Amino acid sequence: MNPFEANAPLVLDGGLATALEARGFDLDDPLWSARLLLDDPDAVREVHLEYLRAGADCITTISYQASLPGFAARGIARDQGVALLQRATDLAAEARDAFWAEPAHRVDRTRPLVAASVGPYGAYLCDGSEYRGDYGVDRSVLWDFHRERWHLFARGRADLLACETIPSALEADVLFGLMRETPDRAAWVSFSCPDGEHISDATPIAEVARACDAIDNLVAVGVNCTKPHLVASLLQQLRSATTKPLIAYPNAGEDYDIASRSWVAAAGEARTGLSGSGGLDAHVGAWVEAGAAAVGGCCRIGPAGITALRAALPR
Repeated sequence: MNPFEANAPLVLDGGLATALEARGFDLDDPLWSARLLLDDPDAVREVHLEYLRAGADCITTISYQASLPGFAARGIARDQGVALLQRATDLAAEARDAFWAEPAHRVDRTRPLVAASVGPYGAYLCDGSEYRGDYGVDRSVLWDFHRERWHLFARGRADLLACETIPSALEADVLFGLMRETPDRAAWVSFSCPDGEHISDATPIAEVARACDAIDNLVAVGVNCTKPHLVASLLQQLRSATTKPLIAYPNAGEDYDIASRSWVAAAGEARTGLSGSGGLDAHVGAWVEAGAAAVGGCCRIGPAGITALRAALPR
């Protein structure tokens, strides 16, 4: 059964980096939060548990910015890089199993899911291009970048693979091809979007969504790391083009500044707090009305935001 076809919307987690920064970790590194796979894996496991206790039905691994080329650039040997990718999934699975072993959590919850985060090529470039999609590379480069990591995750302990913050139609098509190579492994795809109708490379989101229905193991399609006020419109565009379940997990509405490698308030807006909800709870009713089968948060949305989001869900 597709978990996104349940009667009540699933609650996804929030930003792993956000929760780690709130714990005092400095993530100014090309590997970003994935650095802690090397430096402090116990902290990663604890943050996964924090999101589960906050109400998440699905947690996402800390592999968004983890890739074999990225590890190699840090001087990490291939075998160790493979082990680190496997560790990312293991840490999330261990947290989920520890959470589920406590009888109190089984009273009104279903067993949480683990999604292996498949970040875009832009995350490896570490130049903010996951919000533009202007990589300047051809299909073969994207295929080679994604394929080995994809198959590692497909053989791992995750329940599904989460293709996140995808900014371009070309990269989406490469990922659709990899889904076809692993038909027994469920996956979702979510796009970064600058407005209410397009993904980041200016392709209409409805256009890329039309390819989704032909991929049986693609279990949901949606948007993430996008400003909350754009989400309802984007979900409406998606629903016009695909019958797949829809997902939405936006950021807190801030802009990413590549020069400072930080999130800054958009012009005329107050900066949100790390522990706040980012105001997502005020929007979630409209997202569900627009067809969202799963909702959560991305950058600058911490565990408190997920608790608030869950409480605001119409059930």
